[in-house]
Amino acid sequence: MTRFTIASFNVKNLIGPDKEFYEFLTYTPEEYAWKRAWLADQILSMDADIVGFQEVFEEDALRDVLAEADQRGRNLNDAALPDSSKPYRKKAIFRKLAYTPYGDAALAFAPNLNDGEPGKRRPGLAIVSRLGFAEPPQVLQHLDKPLSIPFRELTGEDAGHYTITRLSRPILKARIPVGGEVITLFNCHFKSKLGEHLKPKGAPFAPEANLLSYDPAGRAMGSLRSGIRRMAEAWVLRREVLAELDRGRPVMAMGDFNDGEHAVSSEIVTGELPFKNYSWMLRHDAKHDQDRYSKEEHERITESVERVRLHSAEKLFVRKSLRDMVYTSAFGGVFESIDQIYMSRHFHPDYAKKIGEMEYFSAFNDHLTDGSHPEAPYNKLASDHGQIMAHMVMHDDR
Repeated sequence: MTRFTIASFNVKNLIGPDKEFYEFLTYTPEEYAWKRAWLADQILSMDADIVGFQEVFEEDALRDVLAEADQRGRNLNDAALPDSSKPYRKKAIFRKLAYTPYGDAALAFAPNLNDGEPGKRRPGLAIVSRLGFAEPPQVLQHLDKPLSIPFRELTGEDAGHYTITRLSRPILKARIPVGGEVITLFNCHFKSKLGEHLKPKGAPFAPEANLLSYDPAGRAMGSLRSGIRRMAEAWVLRREVLAELDRGRPVMAMGDFNDGEHAVSSEIVTGELPFKNYSWMLRHDAKHDQDRYSKEEHERITESVERVRLHSAEKLFVRKSLRDMVYTSAFGGVFESIDQIYMSRHFHPDYAKKIGEMEYFSAFNDHLTDGSHPEAPYNKLASDHGQIMAHMVMHDDR
């Protein structure tokens, strides 16, 4: 058996010191040193074999954080692991305590095509893998063929199209060799829930941004726009996932989905939940009220749905452990999971042909405090997301 761990980590605005990322926002050298140390401690605690990072502005800053984590890890190993003169040095506990540096790990960084000048920066994302990459990772953000979503009035008239030509942030695809298999991993960061407010031509800002002239309907429309964009980005990821599944490849998708597991955008990514019994359902071409799918057709439809579903690592853990609360975000009194690790049925414990499964799930969220204000000092330097990690085992002897 081969064991590995895979984690998702939104590092929140990782960039070097004295560099303006959003308007008027920078880190002093001291703030950056604090943030680097905090991130390094989190990475040291996770010690994951594969990590998908979100909100990375600069590859150099991420490498700096990893180097800091490695230095702390080596110091910890020197202090905590027995040397070769100790007869008990081979005990399993010391293998568990040992930190493995990322110095030889593969790192792929995907910059954001929407990145701009200082004050108008846009973050990318990255994957680091101690297991390497089976082939060069790919970045998806610009759509060679624009995604055009047709709409129609309930009365039948054409209602136009919603079209996107690029994603708000890239999707990073990596093929990672694990225990005789190659897993396709997607790391993503969908459009946030912040409203998209349109700035009139020549205006210094969008009218909805002026809170002294609060426009609730306009701000709700901004939320509608961002929701549609987030769902469109979810569909783009779903299309890529389906292409891999159609090739018979095991798939994992992770990242900051900016929505809960049961949100429409998340369900677009994971696929439909199969109906309990399609034999109860009227056929699509029914000629009378008893014209329903047969038992054989029910099994065929169910397999078609199950084959392409993704499953939440968090929910598989809840089912296994009876633990009933995991959260990666806290704001305004709402504790929810907007960061997820999804996996194809190749890793589902109930699937007869599974190639592996999850043994445990970790959530690193003790640092989350519901300050209810994004500009709280701690929120600037630490991450405003919890980190999640799946402990996987591959059945090499299947």
